[in-house]
Amino acid sequence: MQEQYVPDAVEREAQTYWEQHQSYRANEDPNREKYYCLAMFPYPSGQLHMGHVRNYTIGDVISRYQRMLGKNVLQPMGWDAFGLPAENAAIKNNVPPAQWTRENIAYMRNQLKRLGLGYDWSREIATCDPTYYRWEQWLFTRLYKKGLVYKKTSPVNWCPHDMTVLANEQVVDGKCWRCDSVVERRDIPQWFMKITDYAEELLQELDQLPGWPEQVRTMQRNWIGKSEGVEIAFKVEASSESLKVFTTRPDTLMGASYVAVAAEHPLARHAAQRHRNVAAFVRECAQTGVAAAVVETLEKRGIDTGLKAIHPLSGDRLPIFIANFVLMGYGEGAVMSVPAHDQRDWEFARHYGLPVLQVIAPRDAAQVDLRTQAFTDRGVLINSGEFTGMTSEQAGKAIADVLQQRKQGKTRTTYRLRDWGVSRQRYWGAPIPIINCVKCGAVTVPDDQLPVVLPENVKFDGIASPIKKLASFYKTRCPRCGGAAERETDTFDTFMESSWYFARFTGPDNHRSMLDARANYWLPVDQYVGGIEHAILHLLYARFYHKLLRAAGLVTSKEPFTNLLTQGMVVAPTFYRNDPGGKKHYFAPAEVHLNLDERGRAKNAVLKADGEVVHLGNIEKMSKSKNNGVDPQTLIEHYGADTARLFIMFASPPHQSLEWSDAGVEGANRFLRRVWRLVYEHLQGGPVAGLDLNSLNDAQRGLRRQTHATIAKCSDEVGRRFTFNNAIAAVMELLNAVSKFNDPTELGRAVTHEALENIVLLLAPIVPHICHRLWRELGHAEPVLTVAWPVADSTALLRDNAEIAVQVNGKLRSVISVAVDADRASVESTALAEDNVKRFIAGKAIVKVIVVPGKIVNIVVQ
Repeated sequence: MQEQYVPDAVEREAQTYWEQHQSYRANEDPNREKYYCLAMFPYPSGQLHMGHVRNYTIGDVISRYQRMLGKNVLQPMGWDAFGLPAENAAIKNNVPPAQWTRENIAYMRNQLKRLGLGYDWSREIATCDPTYYRWEQWLFTRLYKKGLVYKKTSPVNWCPHDMTVLANEQVVDGKCWRCDSVVERRDIPQWFMKITDYAEELLQELDQLPGWPEQVRTMQRNWIGKSEGVEIAFKVEASSESLKVFTTRPDTLMGASYVAVAAEHPLARHAAQRHRNVAAFVRECAQTGVAAAVVETLEKRGIDTGLKAIHPLSGDRLPIFIANFVLMGYGEGAVMSVPAHDQRDWEFARHYGLPVLQVIAPRDAAQVDLRTQAFTDRGVLINSGEFTGMTSEQAGKAIADVLQQRKQGKTRTTYRLRDWGVSRQRYWGAPIPIINCVKCGAVTVPDDQLPVVLPENVKFDGIASPIKKLASFYKTRCPRCGGAAERETDTFDTFMESSWYFARFTGPDNHRSMLDARANYWLPVDQYVGGIEHAILHLLYARFYHKLLRAAGLVTSKEPFTNLLTQGMVVAPTFYRNDPGGKKHYFAPAEVHLNLDERGRAKNAVLKADGEVVHLGNIEKMSKSKNNGVDPQTLIEHYGADTARLFIMFASPPHQSLEWSDAGVEGANRFLRRVWRLVYEHLQGGPVAGLDLNSLNDAQRGLRRQTHATIAKCSDEVGRRFTFNNAIAAVMELLNAVSKFNDPTELGRAVTHEALENIVLLLAPIVPHICHRLWRELGHAEPVLTVAWPVADSTALLRDNAEIAVQVNGKLRSVISVAVDADRASVESTALAEDNVKRFIAGKAIVKVIVVPGKIVNIVVQ
């Protein structure tokens, strides 16, 4: 064994061995317990960032640990390869998106391999490959025939910069999540999937996911948004029309003072034809309308249509307003407004001088000041005719019954969840397999014509999708009547591809069907790892897609992911200077030198280039905009992959944010060098004799006890708690004990050998390269990858003696060592005989002696 630890050589040797022996190739084996571990696959942006490294290292450590438990482990990797960034890169670099994407995949694949991640690369997929998206096209045609897919013109969130539709979740504060452009609302024909048909199932089966963080389950429950209430019909004066509104507070019906409709509502359009000012307001809403996610933050604005709604109980004439806070996509696009008992309605009513009618009073008869805000609690009805005096709960039921008798209302369950709009007006995505025929309408592409392949060798200017201009693509024949027709030129939302990739990993080489029997061997995924930012968008869609696969008979499991680990962000300091215009210019950490105080805290920072001071900013998520990222490639080249992996797993528990620290990285590297050195020094003593447990002295038994206590602790921290940092800390303590244990005897060296072997085994999932080499150097022919996780020897944990603290009047005065089975009298006499104890009790009367077996003796004197 060489004396010096050279990470590059050690790591390349291990990786070459794994590749030559296909060490991570997974094969179905019904006689073994399977374990499917999956980290959310990356977008091939060009290079890994530290968030990637953390995510994939966590998944890899879990996979390696489960493999050491003897399970049949599948850990695949692929690429979420469609999407808008490739189009933007194509414009910037003047290369086709396909070329840019595949070059990035090749580069990032090498980066992942350099990290030593144990993936089964034989199962690699890229969602931009026709062999992959063919099958979602195939399933889409089945869903269309079953009525689970439809097309309709609907108001959508439109990004004018990226020229595409955005999901509600992709609108942040009224702006596009990618380019920060102000989002508009437009009416566009869109393809939808009926996720609402599965709303109740998606909601109920959240209770079958105890391995998910409660925060994520709560977010999904809120997004699905089940509400039980009453649908009420307000007749429109001088019309045969009725306005249907849904409310969860029928007890407030007698307080309704106006009705509000969305700008896209038919009544709004009718009023716009009659009044120019109404038409102008409707146009303004169309230009500035945004997603439901930000409606509550808007200034509440509206306009009176001049139309009246008839109150179903009182017969009062209520004005019908168009309001910017009402969305057509939710319910019927109309709401009853009760200003006294809804804050949004109160704000609108105050602005437009509408009546505020209190009909609910507090249960304790307290006074309510409606001049300052609405009273939104439930209580007792007032000013409500026959319902006055009832509680909100009683009145809600009574009002619903009356409405039902009059055929002007009915109880109903609604969901906040809307159908999934899956079409995008972009190029770099999977083509939607529909042919539009003037005679036959929308016709699905026949199976034998799938996949509909996206042309890849195109000129891309970013103004519009090139396939909308490419007659050779969109001009075709109708498969039903044979007449001239056109292909659908919209492409799928990229969440379509990422909603079933986990299933395709089970059989990516099957070119005859979407999935096969292997899916039911591997699914569901036992451990899924990814960021909490995907709690709604990706995870909800993936759950829905899995249920579609189950309905199609392709899988048998109810849910795709049994356990979910949401890792925290990687954060780092920011450094900046203000330019003359006041704009911050950020510097990368590598460009800055930190001056530290005696406690290792940053006093100030200077730019290496000029020695001048730069400002210390906040600790923030690593990002390009703040220029505070650390290049994983540079880190690996300098310290090695194992150092990066060790620091990431030690610096923080996986569910918490990880604050980057150069000092922490250096510390991780020193630890690995120390492990290497101790093994090297140990092996210089020559062969090691067998371990004779009956002949060990106290010190030898002590080291062996700590070895097996460390095994027990690491097994719990890694296997149950996922607190890998605590496991590493325990191994560090054991290494310290080994370094202090100076016993060159045969038994001493045997105990040391056992400790070093277990240090290597316990670290193997975290730093696999160095452990691959050290295991061999310690005399083992089989690779450490195939060795079982160590099991603590319970007999080694037994102690002959117990260390007991001795206090006098509650203050520690000594520590005694007694037999673990010593009786109370022996413990008490030993404590009283201690010299330091005798000094503090001399000349004083002993009031009592308190003995807590195995822990403490407290002598009370006066």
